[in-house]
Order: sequence, then structure tokens, then C-alpha cells
Amino acid sequence: MPIRNLLLAAALATALASGAAGAQNLPKPNEFYFDADAQTVKPVIAVRETGEAAMERLAKILERKAHAPNEAAQLGHLAMEAGRNELGRQLYARALREVDSGSTYWRSITWNYAWDLYRSGAGEEAFKQWTTLHNARTVNASWMPPTYAVALWTLGRKDEAVQWYAAAVRSEPDQWRDTSAYASLLPDWRVADRATLAEVQKAWAANPPAWP
Repeated sequence: MPIRNLLLAAALATALASGAAGAQNLPKPNEFYFDADAQTVKPVIAVRETGEAAMERLAKILERKAHAPNEAAQLGHLAMEAGRNELGRQLYARALREVDSGSTYWRSITWNYAWDLYRSGAGEEAFKQWTTLHNARTVNASWMPPTYAVALWTLGRKDEAVQWYAAAVRSEPDQWRDTSAYASLLPDWRVADRATLAEVQKAWAANPPAWP
């Protein structure tokens, strides 16, 4: 049964990842962010099934495999998507411990974990994960300005959010100067997330910060 398998997956997982307590401060935005960073901004997919079928198969894999970071991360995502936040945290913790810090797998798992935390209402913890990821990267990835803008705005750090949004506009002015392209630029964002970003855009438009 799905519940039995999910509980089994929870038993196989361990405590929260220590990375969740990482630094909370980002460096100031750079001028431009053009890097695609495609290996980071992708879903972690170990099995192609969806819904309960995916949960059951992933739980069975975790039962028999000692090293299955992608499976743990995908089940963690599905668990948090279903509102099983503590189970999801445990599974993500397992996944992150099973990959090398800074590796492609670590980056994509951390990025997805941050979004799942954010969407579960844990904005501060999500921001810590994104900050840890940022500080481990040497790229100016295009996902950074809009993501940090919405995260900082949610945390009440509105001046910083506007500074990051300004970096998005400097990088791709035709895309970010207004909100008309948000649905195509951010197809995986919730409507509420895009609405929050629109608040940042409005604040930016009212008083665009100068560079540098």
C-alpha cells in the first residue's frame, strides 16, 4: 500500500540535512546573469511514473538500494507536493548526503529542495538552500535574479529583492522590464509566485536602482 511504502521510505531516511543551516547572506548582485546552468535547473527524475504509482515504485527502490539519491529526491519532491513535508525533508536529506557537494546531482537536488521548501511555506529555509547553492557556484546563472528577488521579497528584504530584479532587467531587458512574459519565462512557477515577482517588478519600475 502507498502509506506503508511511504512510511518505509521515511524510516530509511534520516534527520534533516546539515546544509539547511547554511549562510543566509548573498553577495550583492553582479551586473549580468547570462549562464543557462541547465544541469541545475531541471527536475530530478529517477522513474517516469507519476502520482501514487511513482511513490510506490520509488519507495520500493529505496527499500532495497543503499545509494539512491535521485530516487530519494524525487520521492521527497512528491511527498512535499502532497503535503508530507517532514517526510519530504527527510528524503531530501538522505539524497543530499549521498552526493558530493558541488556535483551536478547535488546542485539539481539542492535547487529543487529549495523550491519545495519555499512552496511549503518555509521561505527562510529555502533561502538558506539557495544561498548555499549560490556560494558553491562560479556562474552567473539566469535563474538567480528572479529566484532571489521573489525569495527576498517574501522574507521582507524588499530593497535587496529590487536589486536582484534589476540584475534580471540588465541581463535581459526585453524579458523582465514588464510582467507580460512571466508565464513563458517561468512556466513552472505557481501563479502566486509570479504575482509576488510582479510586486518586485512594480517596485523596481517605480525607482530603478542604478548600477553599480
